Amino acid sequence: MRYALNLLLLIFSGLKFGKLLIPIGSMLLTMWVYAMMFGWRYAVGLMAMLLIHQLGYVLAARYKGMQAGWPTFIPFVGAFSGMKEAPQDAQTEAFVGMGGPLLGTVGATLCYFMARSYEADWLMAVAYAGLFINLISLIPLAPLPGGRITAVLSPRIWLLGVPLLGALFLYQPSPMLLLIAILALPHLVKAWRYRNDSDEALGYYAVPTAVKWEYGTYYLALAAYLAVMTHDVHELLTSVREASGHV
Repeated sequence: MRYALNLLLLIFSGLKFGKLLIPIGSMLLTMWVYAMMFGWRYAVGLMAMLLIHQLGYVLAARYKGMQAGWPTFIPFVGAFSGMKEAPQDAQTEAFVGMGGPLLGTVGATLCYFMARSYEADWLMAVAYAGLFINLISLIPLAPLPGGRITAVLSPRIWLLGVPLLGALFLYQPSPMLLLIAILALPHLVKAWRYRNDSDEALGYYAVPTAVKWEYGTYYLALAAYLAVMTHDVHELLTSVREASGHV
């Protein structure tokens, strides 16, 4: 094990761009942790889903002319992409926030069709993970992408994310959800104190009504698609497990 770590450090030290050390190192470490628990095939697939999701933010931010770093991965928490500059308005923030779930949904859907085509149950499990991750990310609660997107309507919508997050925690308790709740606290305070006549409302959150309808429609359509697909794939995997148990 020690020699393998030394070899990895030697490889990383030879990289031309040192800024790739943390993203690549965190990705390999996270993949190794998942592989020890779920096997290499699923670990690689899950990392691909996370990577595609995070690249959506990076591409969206760079499309808007913003500087965005490569994603960093944390086992059992997920990943995050460091934005080197903040968006100038809520519309730009919503655009960047939509990038991750949108590209991630495309990746998970392609994985689903590949699983159906090759009749690979492990690949179907990867597709389910990808769909579920993107669905959770759409909870309308900052700092989740769903909160970034719905903020274009009003930060007060974040208050609706509290019961959704609570229901999800009761359904499937997870340390990640507790972490999200802790990170969301200052945003919830902001939402509670938000006033339509404040300088922030008249500046950062001053978005045309047509734009609000546009992003609201995109958000609901994507959330509905992910909810249906996640449910259907879950049912499919359940039936596969039950059939295998009777063999």
